[in-house]
Amino acid sequence: MQAISRDELKIMNETEHEDFVLINVLPNDAFNQAHIRTSINVPVDDDDFEKVAAKVVGDKQRKVVVYCANFDCDASPQAARKLEEAGFTSVFDYEGGTKDWFEKKRKAA
Repeated sequence: MQAISRDELKIMNETEHEDFVLINVLPNDAFNQAHIRTSINVPVDDDDFEKVAAKVVGDKQRKVVVYCANFDCDASPQAARKLEEAGFTSVFDYEGGTKDWFEKKRKAA
């Protein structure tokens, strides 16, 4: 697992249109309240997290970026570990999560 910054994610997501899957690993209600526009929701606490992630991502060599609420949230590091244990080879953790994404966006506006 590698950490990824907001700026790196922004470039991947909006400039380069890189082939990757962005996964919000929080529960559905948190995802529905706020999430990064291009992300999908696969809650890390679901029993079938790895199975659903594998179905969504397709190829375990494809780049996956996971994120949760903020720097203090441990859901995305937990999700990244689970994915690596399941055989995913290119896993990134956006540690700042939803809070960092939207705080920086507001400051830039």
